[in-house]
Amino acid sequence: MQIDLRTVSIKPLRHTFDHVARRLGADKPASRYQEGTFDVQPSDNLQYRPTWDPEHELYDPARTQVVMKDWYAFKDPRQYYYGTYTMARARQQEAAEASFDFVETRGLAATLPPDLSRRALDVLVPLRHVAYGANLNNTAMCAYGYGTAITQPCMYQAMDQLGIAQYLTRIGLLLADASELEAGKSRWVGDGRWQGLRRYVENTLVLKDWFELFVAQNLVLDGLLFPLVYDQFIDKRVANEGGAPVSMVCAFMPDWFAETSRWVDASIKTAAAESPQNAQLLADWTSAWLLRATDALEPVATLALGEDAGPVFETVVDAFKARAGKLGLPL
Repeated sequence: MQIDLRTVSIKPLRHTFDHVARRLGADKPASRYQEGTFDVQPSDNLQYRPTWDPEHELYDPARTQVVMKDWYAFKDPRQYYYGTYTMARARQQEAAEASFDFVETRGLAATLPPDLSRRALDVLVPLRHVAYGANLNNTAMCAYGYGTAITQPCMYQAMDQLGIAQYLTRIGLLLADASELEAGKSRWVGDGRWQGLRRYVENTLVLKDWFELFVAQNLVLDGLLFPLVYDQFIDKRVANEGGAPVSMVCAFMPDWFAETSRWVDASIKTAAAESPQNAQLLADWTSAWLLRATDALEPVATLALGEDAGPVFETVVDAFKARAGKLGLPL
């Protein structure tokens, strides 16, 4: 008996879904990101308008002043859909856990100079509330935004900010104990140095225009806060003064900011390039929220950096303005 094995090539009837093929302009293989993003949001047969907002459809592009011919023009340069996002964050979580285990098992937190540990706690623990505000804001962007291409990464951003809040909680418990979390909340609510930032966060929580919220939170506040706190304060000040363990357990934050800034920049650039009206609107929003964020963060910069706060914070603001200029936003 003889058996002949042959390779048979089976030609697929189609390479992707019809709605994705229409986006690509041809029936050709699509990436998982494209299949998990293009036209996923319902656009027809939405039935009744929401009773809590009868002026708008459930998914309605009129919820923002930004106007786009195609809301799927936005692209995430990270190509994140649920699978790639969770795998990327799982790897980062493993690295973060390894850093916390290294510091905890070797008792490195106890080796920190007491004044340095105190200063790190004074700055980092109240930021838990800022991160949770960012979680709420990005959840709102996902809820009220239009088009999966931008609402999907907003939800990833929301969960990342929740994770950052949890990391900051662990740092408070690592360097002190549970009472430090209550003390941090008290400083957030009552310490005058934090009230400007608290006011900024609470003002963003009630913004109606979700794209203005995107600018105020993801572009402006994060664009100033992360370089100031995690680059200038933690990595350049605390680490150099004997606080390397603190820098280790904060490693996720600057890495995350560098990654997510690519998506924020791509989104702003796409919206600004759509029309001069969009570009002017985004520039106006950025300028207005930059003034508020600068006023809010100056006391935090002084708390963290002391007499060096002025020139360091000015460097951070100048870098942000240069970033905005590259995105087509003349400030």
